[in-house]
Amino acid sequence: MCTAVLSNNEPALNSNDNHLEIFSLIWLDDNNNIKDNRDAEQELRTIINHFKEFQDAKECQKYIEQKSKHDRLIFVVNDQLGQEIVPSVHKLRQVVSIYVYCKDEKTNGQWISKFPKVNL
Repeated sequence: MCTAVLSNNEPALNSNDNHLEIFSLIWLDDNNNIKDNRDAEQELRTIINHFKEFQDAKECQKYIEQKSKHDRLIFVVNDQLGQEIVPSVHKLRQVVSIYVYCKDEKTNGQWISKFPKVNL
C-alpha cells in the first residue's frame, strides 16, 4: 500500500470534507458484475471508510479534478478504462497512487511504464 508524507504547511483534510481519513479511495470499473471485482471492492471497504465508486470514466475524472489539491486520493482502475483516464489524472497532485488491475501485465506494462504513480 502506498504512503504519503504531508508537509506541515499542508492541511491533511479539506475543511468541507465530512470524513476524517487522509486518504480516499476512488474505484473505476465499468464491469461491476465480476465476482472477483466485487470481492476486492468489499474487502477494500473494510479498511477504508471514504470509498467512491464510478462506472463512467468522464464522471470519475470530473470528480477527481474537482477535489482539493490537499486531498489525497488512491485510484483503482481496470486496464481498459485506465488507458483512457490515467493520462489525464496522473499529473494531478491529489492523486497519490494509481493501481491498475489487469490480466495481461505484459501488454499493459507498455503504457503503464510511462506513469510513475501507476502500479500493477
